Amino acid sequence: MPSRKTVKSWVAEEVKGYASSVGCILFHFCGDAELLPLNQRYLGHNTLTDIITFDYSEGRKRSGEIFISLDRVKENAEELRNDVKEELRRVMIHGVLHLCGLKDKTKLQKKEMRAAEAKALKHLRNLLPT
Repeated sequence: MPSRKTVKSWVAEEVKGYASSVGCILFHFCGDAELLPLNQRYLGHNTLTDIITFDYSEGRKRSGEIFISLDRVKENAEELRNDVKEELRRVMIHGVLHLCGLKDKTKLQKKEMRAAEAKALKHLRNLLPT
């Protein structure tokens, strides 16, 4: 996994690409048992999910809390035959992209989100030492 410093730099650069800056973004890594009650209480969904993003942004300063189920990340990686670390990075940037205003409800929005995720992940790979 990239260092904290690398992740912070990556997130800041991605946010900057949306004409914004980073305020305070907190990542909470948990399991299904912790995330399901949040999904039920705040979103009214009685289903498992890999991520919930709470947006506290003000103006162009992106802030929020991003809750990620490591159980879902692992299962998604297995289903998609992806590396678990790469899937975790994808889910992390997915939450950040939500803070930047990207949505994923419609087919077109999902396509745009996936493209933005892929671009961000490529950028991160370029930041990592070889």
